[in-house]
Amino acid sequence: MIFLASLRARWTSLLGAFVAVALGVGLTAAMGLGLDASLAGPDRPVVRFAGSPVVVLGQDRLTVPVRRGPDTTLVSKPLAHPHPVDTALLRDLRRLGPVRLDGGKRDAVGVDAPARAVRDAVGGRARVLTGDDRRQADPGTARDAAAMVAVNSFLGTAGGVAAFVSVFVTASTFAFVVALRRREFGLLRMAGATPGQVRRQLLGEALAVGVTASVAGCVLGAWGGPRLGAALVDAGIAPPWFTVSGASLLTSAPLSWPFQLAFWTGLLVALTGAWAASRRAGRITPAEALRDASVDSGVMPWSRRLIGAALLACGLGLLLWTLVTDPSSLLKRKTYTVQPMILITAAAALAPLLVRPVVRAVRLPGAVGLLVRENCAASVRRTAAVAAPVLVTVALAGSLLGSAQTVSGAKAAEARQRTASDLVVTGRDLEPVSRREIPGAAAVSASASTAVYVREEGSALVRSEARAVRDPAALAATSRLPVVAGDVRDLDDRSIVVNEEWARREVGAHVDVWLGDGRPARLRIVAVLARGGGDNGAYVTSANASVGRGGAAAPVDRVDVRLAAGAERGRVAAVLAERGGGGGEVWSAGAWLAATYPAVKAQTRLGLLMLLGISLVYTGISLASTLLMAASVRGAELRALRLAGATRWQVRGVVAGEAVVAVGAGAVLGLAVTVVNLGGLAVGLARVSVPVGVVVPWGVVGGVVGVCVVVAVGVAGVGARGGGRG
Repeated sequence: MIFLASLRARWTSLLGAFVAVALGVGLTAAMGLGLDASLAGPDRPVVRFAGSPVVVLGQDRLTVPVRRGPDTTLVSKPLAHPHPVDTALLRDLRRLGPVRLDGGKRDAVGVDAPARAVRDAVGGRARVLTGDDRRQADPGTARDAAAMVAVNSFLGTAGGVAAFVSVFVTASTFAFVVALRRREFGLLRMAGATPGQVRRQLLGEALAVGVTASVAGCVLGAWGGPRLGAALVDAGIAPPWFTVSGASLLTSAPLSWPFQLAFWTGLLVALTGAWAASRRAGRITPAEALRDASVDSGVMPWSRRLIGAALLACGLGLLLWTLVTDPSSLLKRKTYTVQPMILITAAAALAPLLVRPVVRAVRLPGAVGLLVRENCAASVRRTAAVAAPVLVTVALAGSLLGSAQTVSGAKAAEARQRTASDLVVTGRDLEPVSRREIPGAAAVSASASTAVYVREEGSALVRSEARAVRDPAALAATSRLPVVAGDVRDLDDRSIVVNEEWARREVGAHVDVWLGDGRPARLRIVAVLARGGGDNGAYVTSANASVGRGGAAAPVDRVDVRLAAGAERGRVAAVLAERGGGGGEVWSAGAWLAATYPAVKAQTRLGLLMLLGISLVYTGISLASTLLMAASVRGAELRALRLAGATRWQVRGVVAGEAVVAVGAGAVLGLAVTVVNLGGLAVGLARVSVPVGVVVPWGVVGGVVGVCVVVAVGVAGVGARGGGRG
């Protein structure tokens, strides 16, 4: 009965936790429905060989054995240059039944014959596809798979951020509820309640919030899933065919894994968020019922201090370890998206300890300013509860967007340093022109995209993107490669240029690789490039980027041109477009760099802004909940100010000023976390020899702080309206 009466009387104080959990469950369900749709793939019929029961696809994967502990297993990677179905295999297939070709293309053929007979005839020379697997021969299959990688990455990251912020907001809400109800719990203890009964009451409230909020969140997720899919398509993150099916909770949909995951995650979040607060509530003594002090004491229990210190040590230690062992990993999106959350969590856990010194450093004019500062310093629980969600959102905005912009800017600066050409021609199948064919050209380097594969330490098959060049001397003349050892001009058909990421990188040493068509080769290392930002790939000659030994070379997709002294750029560009372009596009080097290395890709920026939007919504919920709960117990304090001679507007000014100072303290701490994260990234860039230029997204950070100030001041003003009367 006490439990039900407490819920009826205290439902407003639990409203913030309810909304946070419901929103988190809704987002998790919607993300789960999106992931389920992306894993299922497009529901498309077979297009290319729909009339053939069997499709034979030319060998397009490299499969090699690697060690897995005491055993070995086969690992496959897509080939850069897949093999066509050869003439001998076509002859064998025609003996089995009619064979369908797709014009002049020989990458795949359709066969009207029993699948078992086709497999026996093919052996290991190609891949045999039946049923829906025949779609793998359609031209859009590879594009669909690549598009789904971006969708899965976004949905997984968004779900992680939603869960992270949801747990934080729920835990903060229940912690503040305990702080405000200390006298109530003290009275319960005085009336004979045991610590276990107090804990069970709070956990019961959390269970009620968790169950009802999770059900509401599942309904919200079922409604929001299809709209999320449409938003991803409109934003260019997902391909046009991507859709998320709606679900009705009146059918069997609640038994599907997205709703199961969302419901139980929401319930776990509510109970986890309340667990620490319930333990603290159980330690309240009966004497707490007699306390009536406005100055907070003991705001940081030793358990929270130890947890915060451990998280801080873990975050800093992981950052230092990464800088020492693998600094290039800091440039990867997964690392700079996930790793900063450890430091953010540590700072949020230590917020009650960090807020008071920040507030004490503030100097505000007049009596109202003095009262604002002292109130914030005295009521540190309230101040920390307001500052912590702002800290999280500001740190996420600065760290995520700042890291993305810093990495993109560093890669663009590195590319500018590497580029010595004046004109660049790009296209899918360009004519490999020479310097003699282009009047006014001092050097012309034609190259093609390819790849090489290496088995490192016998346990991993690693694909390294590469460029295949026709003239190593022209490559050296049109580029400024960051060579740390050797000379790229020594490159020939029996050698390779590698970078510092390779396990074996000594000039003169031989390395066993597989070429882009899967041929094994033993090549001598003639030069080693700096590790850089990940774009310093390997270099081989065109002979090592063909389909089969002596076969056709990989098609040229880029031609770099350095002009001779006094040459007219426009005339040379016209000649390239006429004779060397082969249907390609002629760029100035600056325009090509700007198009190839934008500040941040539009899809990446939009995805990060959507994540920040989720965090900002949670922050608004937390601010509103905290300030309204605080206002509900400050009526006597605010009326005392009125009796002491303060005007109604002065009282509201004090309350608004406290909200602004608390938000400002959270913003300062969030910027401090951002500085640490971006500082570590800058050191990592320097360690891999990439130009360092740290970018702080001041516009986004300022917008986040502005929204938080508006929400905090507005809610604080509403809460103070009743207390300021008198």
